[in-house]
Amino acid sequence: MQLHGFKTMQLHAVLFDMDGVLFDSMPYHAKAWSQVMTNAGFLFTPEDVYMNEGRTGADTINTASIQQFGVKATQEQIDALCQEKCEIFSTYPPTPRMPAALELVQKVKACGLTPMIVTGSGTPTLLDRIQSNFPGLFKEEHIVTSFNVKRGKPNPGPYLLALEKGGFKPHEAIVVENAPLGVTAGVAARLFTVAANTGPLKDDVLYDAGANIVLPSIKELCDEWEELYNSIKAAN
Repeated sequence: MQLHGFKTMQLHAVLFDMDGVLFDSMPYHAKAWSQVMTNAGFLFTPEDVYMNEGRTGADTINTASIQQFGVKATQEQIDALCQEKCEIFSTYPPTPRMPAALELVQKVKACGLTPMIVTGSGTPTLLDRIQSNFPGLFKEEHIVTSFNVKRGKPNPGPYLLALEKGGFKPHEAIVVENAPLGVTAGVAARLFTVAANTGPLKDDVLYDAGANIVLPSIKELCDEWEELYNSIKAAN
């Protein structure tokens, strides 16, 4: 609260990232992106995918193109690579919920809080997948995807848009993330940010990005939810 200049924290909403937080989908995303980018001549390892997680597809490609070739990717290249990545990803088995993710969202809802989703993904089946795995827990108007923003994470825009859509202020919400760029975006939006380190990166990467708390899994966050929630209430 002191870091962001707030006198109190009145929690009303929890803003969840999706891949690697609600769904155990990052291994598939890492495999698909690495394959597509490597085939296109980029040096792009699965770990690079985790480091870029949260960006829109176009931003991921542009960032790699500028870093490795010194020029932005063309729109035709972006469209082709995004299409190829989606086609490869669609061949994989359905990704399961992250262990304890459903229970965590249910606990959030039971506390009278509004759960929201802020994701850099834009797959056509996204909304159906959310509703089938988290029935009745997320309203469509409380979901921000890559289709809703011009600039993805680490820009704070996606989280600021979520606050706007929900009618909340920064001191009324917290973020649950798993990726450094997502953490950076949450912090830039002046949000208390919890990181669940569900990928291969070291905890220090998430702390260096600005995470207030780093936990080893979504299950750990679910188990510790009551303590965290009560601590936030007591801080007022």
